[in-house]
Amino acid sequence: MRILFVGDIFGKPGREIARRAIPALVERESLDFVIANVENAAAGFGITGDIADTILGYGVDVMTSGNHVWDKKEVLDYIPREPKLLRPANFPAGTPGRGSYLGRTRTGEPIGVVNVMGRIFMQPLDDPFAVALREIEALRGKARVILVDFHAEATSEKVAMGWHLDGRATAVFGTHTHVQTADDRILPKGTAYITDAGMTGPHDSIIGVTTEIALTRFVTGMPAKFEAASGPGRLNGVIVTADLSTGKATALERLNLSSADVDALAPHTAVGL
Repeated sequence: MRILFVGDIFGKPGREIARRAIPALVERESLDFVIANVENAAAGFGITGDIADTILGYGVDVMTSGNHVWDKKEVLDYIPREPKLLRPANFPAGTPGRGSYLGRTRTGEPIGVVNVMGRIFMQPLDDPFAVALREIEALRGKARVILVDFHAEATSEKVAMGWHLDGRATAVFGTHTHVQTADDRILPKGTAYITDAGMTGPHDSIIGVTTEIALTRFVTGMPAKFEAASGPGRLNGVIVTADLSTGKATALERLNLSSADVDALAPHTAVGL
């Protein structure tokens, strides 16, 4: 089984390159399932129902998120009725939406996806280590292949989650920091791991924000309203190959695709806006 995980889709540039790249990658790489983090898809801050539906139309099978999932109030009506949009499972009981998803691949095989959020330099939530295990166990009897999006700030917390879930999850993908790391590996018990899958969006920016605005805030220390950068997008993500009989990962490949790279894939597969 081959699964694509697309790093944080940021704003219109991220949506545009995802629109072009995902169908081409599904065809070229014989992908069975696609996951994308979408918490920054609406102008860099949050997600709306219309944008979520559009991203599903690109060939994405399930969408994960993180601390920015509530930035657009429209999502409060959308997320309870769309099981393919996840929010971190360790939000308190009663929070709208779900933290895990049981789906099927293009060939009908069951697959599980779990979304949790870290606590270091983030808002205080329930213990992500305990919640991740709880969500995995709830899916275990229905799916051997289970993938986890761990949306967290601290590298140490992400690495700890990778080791915590080694042999329990097929893959652990870090998200949130928008900078793809080069530590992709298969851990000893068969879990694919990367500290951050990166950002799908405008890389001529400061993690998606217009460079001049973000830089002014750093240099002066004064508050400034962040705006999503424009310009061409770049797709960051990973492709995991998993053994269906064991649920273990057998390969992990990082993706860092420019607009030109996407053009070279299979331009005829791109879908409409």
